[in-house]
Amino acid sequence: MPEVLKAPLVVEFPFTRSLGPVQSAFLTGLRERVVLGVRTGDGRVLVPPVEYDPVTAEEIRDLVEVAPTGTVTTWAWNHEPRRGQPLTTPFAWALVRLDGADTALLHALDAPGPDAVHTGMRVRVRWAKERSGTITDIACFEPYDGDSAEPAGHTGEFADTVTGIVAHARLDYTYSPGRAQSAYIHALADRRMVGERCPSCRKVYVPPRGACPTCGQATSQQVEVGPRGTVTTFCIVNIKAKNLDIEVPYVYAHIALDGADLALHGRIAGIPYDQVRMGLRVEAVWTEGARHPDHYRPTGEPDADYDTYRELL
Repeated sequence: MPEVLKAPLVVEFPFTRSLGPVQSAFLTGLRERVVLGVRTGDGRVLVPPVEYDPVTAEEIRDLVEVAPTGTVTTWAWNHEPRRGQPLTTPFAWALVRLDGADTALLHALDAPGPDAVHTGMRVRVRWAKERSGTITDIACFEPYDGDSAEPAGHTGEFADTVTGIVAHARLDYTYSPGRAQSAYIHALADRRMVGERCPSCRKVYVPPRGACPTCGQATSQQVEVGPRGTVTTFCIVNIKAKNLDIEVPYVYAHIALDGADLALHGRIAGIPYDQVRMGLRVEAVWTEGARHPDHYRPTGEPDADYDTYRELL
């Protein structure tokens, strides 16, 4: 049996967004332990609030305070919380319609077990000890058997409003390549680059996909390509990536390896970033112990004619 390759991968980036007047008031309210909704033209109160009526598409800005108590409309038990979730112990994800609202808010419900949760149960907000103007200012919901809370009638006007948030998006997964890409990765370990040729259109794809994306035919014939190639297009990177020890600015390019009918991407080095150009001839540069090229550098050859790579743009 051939070795089954697999590797843990993480895709992570911070997403920064500015807030309009409605979302700004909602998040600022959470910081002040106030839950705000927005009233539509026909009198419905939406929580969490939106800036446009989802039915009529009309702009809505009539803010109204709702109670921190409410009713579970539906729920699902989370028996194994993941990194970054609201609670570290098992909990329920619940849709809660707060008193005074016509829609439900999704958040965590802290309960001792699934048997303690049911549709229609009464709950209340448990506020976070430290609040900064994010949805996590609501730490979670908790079971509640008291009277409905009465909102104070806040108008939604605050000093020092929250004007923007940073949402950290992250995806952890395990990647396992198939037959074609496993062969490609094994070849890279020997400092070779291989693709596969379509038996119908005869195009060579690098990295190989196991099937031709144009014809749909299965591919199996290996073809060695490169190690030289042509820059087909490129971009200049001016923002330093986390955990990547490369000084900006630098160039990332699509490179059509000799013999390939699909461009792959790689970093260009060995030349000032403002001298990189379409048609530049480059070759792979390997570092000791690496399983893939570290970067590509100019070969010194004349630039490739545009007609030789225009179909690969």
